[in-house]
Amino acid sequence: MGDRSINPAKIWRLIPPIEASGEIQMSIDLWLLDQHILGHIPPTLRFYTWSEPTISLGYHQRHYPEHWRSLVWQDSPVDLVKRPTGGRGVLHQGDLTYALIGSGFVGKRVEVYQQICQFLIDGWRSIEIELGYGTAGTGYIHNPNCFGTATSADLVCANGYKLIGSAQLIKSGAILQHGSMRLNPNLELFKQVFNETTTLPPSEISQLTDRTIIDALINSARKHFQIKFEVEPLSDREWLKIKTQINPS
Repeated sequence: MGDRSINPAKIWRLIPPIEASGEIQMSIDLWLLDQHILGHIPPTLRFYTWSEPTISLGYHQRHYPEHWRSLVWQDSPVDLVKRPTGGRGVLHQGDLTYALIGSGFVGKRVEVYQQICQFLIDGWRSIEIELGYGTAGTGYIHNPNCFGTATSADLVCANGYKLIGSAQLIKSGAILQHGSMRLNPNLELFKQVFNETTTLPPSEISQLTDRTIIDALINSARKHFQIKFEVEPLSDREWLKIKTQINPS
């Protein structure tokens, strides 16, 4: 069970899965964080997918391969977006992303990562996938590919496959942590983006549906944080504000 000191709020918002462009998804996450800071929404959990292959850059990532600006996949450009969180480049294709927005977390950054990541570990264990933390040293930061190394904030399978890469933004005492769960990567596209090879996840992962994974993680979060969820989609008013944030004019 989760530690009651993790978050005093007992009712969290659960937003049903959304498929949209990277620009919209990042705007939603940042807008939810700002609304939580203002006290307008409770802690929130959501899962989402990307409507087209997209590379998301860490907020402070200044250096990345020049060819990322002009990548084309299946006759369509690969989008390039900036995350509000740190870290390195992530290729979003064949993945499922989670985002948790909350406050009341205590401890050093890695400790907070682990407080939050425990619900991921427990949820994946409930569908018979064991995960542990990565062990990469400080040199990882020079690799533009987030999934090229696994740090103590990342979760890997028993065979070393990095399944989940996460990133954080802490602002005014509140936190946004989101992460990519790499379920069905396209090996050819991955090599085109990073000029290196990768491996497929264990077959028992690629056979899982998004719904199975999401249900397991929702149940795990409920137990770990000792909370109840209220399902509440984004309202028309909220969508309008988010889109206005993207295009102020």
